[in-house]
Amino acid sequence: MLKAEPLTGHIGAEIVGVDLSEPLTNTLGAALRQALARYLVLFFRDQTLDLAAQKRITAVFGPLMRIPYVEPSPQDPDVIAVLKEADERDIGVFGGDWHSDFSFLERPPAGSVLYAVEVPPYGGDTIWSNQARAYDTLPDDLKALVDSRRAVHSGAPYGKAHAPEDPQALSRSIKMRRGDPEADRETLHPAVRRHPESGRKALFVNPIYTIRLEGMSEAESRPLLDRLYRHATRPDFTCRVRWAPRSLAIWDNRMTLHYAINDYDGHRRLMYRTTFAGERPG
Repeated sequence: MLKAEPLTGHIGAEIVGVDLSEPLTNTLGAALRQALARYLVLFFRDQTLDLAAQKRITAVFGPLMRIPYVEPSPQDPDVIAVLKEADERDIGVFGGDWHSDFSFLERPPAGSVLYAVEVPPYGGDTIWSNQARAYDTLPDDLKALVDSRRAVHSGAPYGKAHAPEDPQALSRSIKMRRGDPEADRETLHPAVRRHPESGRKALFVNPIYTIRLEGMSEAESRPLLDRLYRHATRPDFTCRVRWAPRSLAIWDNRMTLHYAINDYDGHRRLMYRTTFAGERPG
């Protein structure tokens, strides 16, 4: 029987009593999807999984999706090895700012599964923030601003227009394709999206991929986006997970932002990530 123990008042639950190495029944799969729609982040401890099992779990939530611009693991093209070596110091890391994964795609991922293989003795936590709660509690002027308005997204870290000034300051352990002008293509999505199953509305802008609001310049948009980001990442809306080997997290990318904390220089950290496909935001 699935048991969900909430991590905080607004987001996240630890799931106990489930062995993910075993094939999941239709009933259990449905219960996990329902739990994800409610809590937005699910966390599991002490799971012994190979890549095939992780992919099987991922497919419970949607079709497997291969992420562009990031080189997959040589072990499996559906898997990304999220790695930082112990000798990589004073560098940026994959996911090291608040974001919704690949929101610049026409059909951004619906969610991801992240499995911890090797973790530092401290640090390297991940934080998620509930964007449905963020939308519900927006000040009236900001809610009026984003309702029925679209935001412009681009693959800034992978393109030319907004490319990082110092590529050497980024991890060498995750190979990314950068300087691709195609990544600068602008995609418009609603600044507030509705979950296709639960019907909940969520704020859908983020500091990595959102470059401006429709009908405004980047300069005009910046102070408004900054206000939205400050509100969207209030500690009240978040949960923070401390990883241990054989821990696994599943999150809804449509309803959350997340942040990979980079505070473990001198220690190796290896995670395996798989992703399930989503729909065009609406």
